[in-house]
Amino acid sequence: MNGERYVKESRTFKASHVLPPDTNNHNTLFGGKLMAHIDDVAALSAMKHARGPVVTASTDSVDFLQPVRVDYEVSLEAFVTWTHNTSMEVFVKIVGEDLHTGERTVCATSFLTFVAIGSDGRPTQVPKVIPETEEERFLHQGAPERAEARKARRIRNKQLADLLGTRRPWEASGATPGTERHLNRTNPQSKD
Repeated sequence: MNGERYVKESRTFKASHVLPPDTNNHNTLFGGKLMAHIDDVAALSAMKHARGPVVTASTDSVDFLQPVRVDYEVSLEAFVTWTHNTSMEVFVKIVGEDLHTGERTVCATSFLTFVAIGSDGRPTQVPKVIPETEEERFLHQGAPERAEARKARRIRNKQLADLLGTRRPWEASGATPGTERHLNRTNPQSKD
């Protein structure tokens, strides 16, 4: 592992033409399709920084700001904004361009977290990142606060997962109060 890398070394671009099969009944790009593009370009950016395999640890945010319509080009720009020991925060900016008028708008923004994986299959250290531009410094300065929010959200989500468990809703022993009656209505042998 090298000690430091510039943000520009992880900068990655991807573009795609939005066609009718990519869109919903409003003729706008499916959110899930855009999220797949986001994860793909962000992973490439993280791999460039780590110079090795990475896994998505979390999609921290995806904010859809403007619709992406049929016959738009959707362009994604991703770069590593911050690193911890083995993790990297990646920012993705999504720009839609109307290919008929040339009008361009920022359609979405996203933050994701990736973890570098070593040859032993375990998390491995990543280089620190050096921001240079005003945009890079702005994102880098806000990263520790976002990291704390991620950490708190992860703790809450683990507690929620423990609370929810893995039982199916229709399994009587795991049913929540009041659902037994509903379950018994579907059972013709029940006297309820």
